[in-house]
Amino acid sequence: MKRLILLGGFMAISATTFLSCREEPQKTVVKEVEVEKTENEGILERTAKKVDKKVNEEIDEEIDKIGDDN
Repeated sequence: MKRLILLGGFMAISATTFLSCREEPQKTVVKEVEVEKTENEGILERTAKKVDKKVNEEIDEEIDKIGDDN
């Protein structure tokens, strides 16, 4: 019976020793950043606008090369 009590005490001391030596969890730092979003467009719409702009510039260059008929 004494062995059982001593063994239980030893296990309790061992368990508290292992549990008390745990590392503390790392703190997470959250930084808030304000983002201005002027238009609610997706990537396809933004890409299409850029392509349209480039195509229009090329068309304008070709029109300038041809000249004005009026």
